[in-house]
Amino acid sequence: MVVDDHPIWRNAVGRDLEEAGFTVVAEADGVASAARRAAVVRPDVVLMDMAMPDGTGTEATRAVLEVSPNSRVLVLSASSERDDVLGAVKAGASGYLVKSASVHELVDAVLATARGQAVFTPGLAGLVLGEYRRMSNDVADRRPPPTLTGRETEVLRLVAKGLSAKQIAARLTLSHRTVENHVQATLRKLQLANRVELTRYVIEQGLE
Repeated sequence: MVVDDHPIWRNAVGRDLEEAGFTVVAEADGVASAARRAAVVRPDVVLMDMAMPDGTGTEATRAVLEVSPNSRVLVLSASSERDDVLGAVKAGASGYLVKSASVHELVDAVLATARGQAVFTPGLAGLVLGEYRRMSNDVADRRPPPTLTGRETEVLRLVAKGLSAKQIAARLTLSHRTVENHVQATLRKLQLANRVELTRYVIEQGLE
């Protein structure tokens, strides 16, 4: 299905795709018509513009995928603006191609999209990956710190002071094995590798 508000461009793209062996099952010129027609024809691939008279390509992508969740959306737009690209991808688009692409590039992109691959104009893939990496880091930053038991915190402080497991066991009246178990549990919870990193963690968190 080809979604574009310019009939001449829409017809030309549809013709190029038909000549390449695709079947254009529908055309639409806006958000409402795209959702309405996608619900009926359930297209394998939707070629989506970003500028529409009744909304944006982001809104149209979301609307189409709500009524035809198995469709794959490939944006074909004159815009390569960051907000447009990221908005479309976050709405569920599988790829983003600018309208300067050749017919050959368009045909290859539609084939790749139909196979479930992500297709982007060179330069835009890095933008998308960078944004998702940033989002992933933000989520990690918002994650609450792991909860340590009172005993684990107590053992942690003594490890940071340089005491051995045997010395800690004697001070806390615990067995050597129990102390080692607490140390290992703390390493796992904090995702640290060794006692050196434990000590650094204690200093950074102000737990001395």
